[in-house]
Amino acid sequence: MYTGIWADKYADNYRLDTFPDYLTSLNPYSMNRRIFLRNGSLAGLALSTVSLSACSTSPEKPASAGAADTTAADAAFELHEASVADLQEKMKSGQLTARRITELYLQRIEQLDKAGPRLNAVLETNPDALQLADQLDEERKNGKLRGPLHGIPVLVKDNVDTADQQQTTAGSLALAGHKARQDAFIVQKLRAAGAIVLGKTNLSEWANFRSTRSTSGWSSRGGQTKNPYILDRTPSGSSSGSGAAAAANLCALAIGTETDGSIVSPASCCGLVGLKPTVGLWSRAGIIPISATQDTAGPMTRTVRDAALLLGALAGEDAQDAVTKESTGRIQADYTKFLDANGLKGKRLGVEKNHLKGSSDAIPLLKAALEVLKAQGATVVEVEVEKQTDPLGEAEYDVLLYEFKDGVNKYLATAGASVKTLTDVIRFNVENKPKAMPFFQQEILETSDKLEGLSSSKYQEALRKSHDGAKAALDSVLRKEKLDGIVAITNAPARCIDLINGDSGGGPGFSSPAAMAGYPHITVPMGQVHGLPVGLSFVGGAYQEGPLLALAYAYEQASKKRVAPEFKAPFVG
Repeated sequence: MYTGIWADKYADNYRLDTFPDYLTSLNPYSMNRRIFLRNGSLAGLALSTVSLSACSTSPEKPASAGAADTTAADAAFELHEASVADLQEKMKSGQLTARRITELYLQRIEQLDKAGPRLNAVLETNPDALQLADQLDEERKNGKLRGPLHGIPVLVKDNVDTADQQQTTAGSLALAGHKARQDAFIVQKLRAAGAIVLGKTNLSEWANFRSTRSTSGWSSRGGQTKNPYILDRTPSGSSSGSGAAAAANLCALAIGTETDGSIVSPASCCGLVGLKPTVGLWSRAGIIPISATQDTAGPMTRTVRDAALLLGALAGEDAQDAVTKESTGRIQADYTKFLDANGLKGKRLGVEKNHLKGSSDAIPLLKAALEVLKAQGATVVEVEVEKQTDPLGEAEYDVLLYEFKDGVNKYLATAGASVKTLTDVIRFNVENKPKAMPFFQQEILETSDKLEGLSSSKYQEALRKSHDGAKAALDSVLRKEKLDGIVAITNAPARCIDLINGDSGGGPGFSSPAAMAGYPHITVPMGQVHGLPVGLSFVGGAYQEGPLLALAYAYEQASKKRVAPEFKAPFVG
């Protein structure tokens, strides 16, 4: 659930598994910890020279006729770019039912995900989806409406438990066939709100915490997910399927998970709004873990308003997740009340100074976004957050390694899967190497499995350094500069898919500060580079989701940078 942790800073999508060897040659410190996190979700300043030979894209060439045909069919899709409000209005008027909406999305998945451009974003659809839709239609007919999500189809990442006919596997063949005995707490909340669990999405296997040479969006169970904007580009990770599916209108809403960048990076690369909440706002119970300190699930949507709707519906204290107790009295039942088109007026924002220099194609987009922020009444000052948080990367990686073993062993011990420990998973992968590890190995799993428990002094020191250090750094900048939020480039444009060499790319990213601190982070589309989306990040203090949503919404409404994908085929140079 934390895929994307490393992607923001060093690789197009900080993926620990892909960058370690290369980064190590540059800097031993960068290699271990940051590489892993950034390979999966970041854009990567240090990796600009990594081979991109697997990518044939030449932005100056036009898309193929096949891609144009797909675009034409896309424009005819009845639910094209439909928001939750649009769907509710259609159901209220009787124009559509929840069943018909669900049917249309299921048809869309069949046409674009399993055929057509074969996005490969959805691992399986829910066999009960239409029956659930019928029940919700009957409730509506009888005057019972559960709220704004009543009858809305949602896709859920495949590391989140659903107690139905669907599997929960984290994309791993070692967990194939595993069906959860109980819904994750957030899935219980989702169902109670009247939403329909439409299916499960593909992801970077084990939320990109398996290998230092991994490829974002690939899992041994599901194969490779594609970016719907240009099909040989990565969707980023680890919430790859949720990002690609929401972008391509395969669902109304999607849920991803993040440890460090796994929501915001694929949201940025797929032209979405992605919101990583404060750790503790949403329960993690029933989610295959990486880090008890940094993990959280969150919304991946096409609009800020829809993200706000989903955020409020799934927030709540859970006895099975002690961290949620910290959210008591700090949760808003309705986050849409913060949405104000004038929400930037009088606000003071800090922009990460490091993102204003260099050669990244994303920098001009950031500078243009800053002008929009200023035009809407915000004051923008330069700040240096990464200068304080970058040195914490090695400690962060250590925290994840220790917490992964502890968390996965606890999850598997009570799950219905055939593997009961991390050691079992490692053994399964070795015994089934041709299918489980055809492209990259499992160095991270092996390293984690050799570590001591959480009583280790090394773990305790790493936790203090990374978590407390990141909180202190962000709090200091926010307080000293009297800021309402910090803005930066979420990550650079999507790199090429390369199953042989793993993730690569170059450009700035900004997932790690908020990830290590456990603070909220929202990304909003701010434009495209050669047809590839790039997001603008807004980061704030703990439980400041409401004020951040206000900033993000005001920017979204003033800029209108969300553009639906065209499923462009790879270009031949």
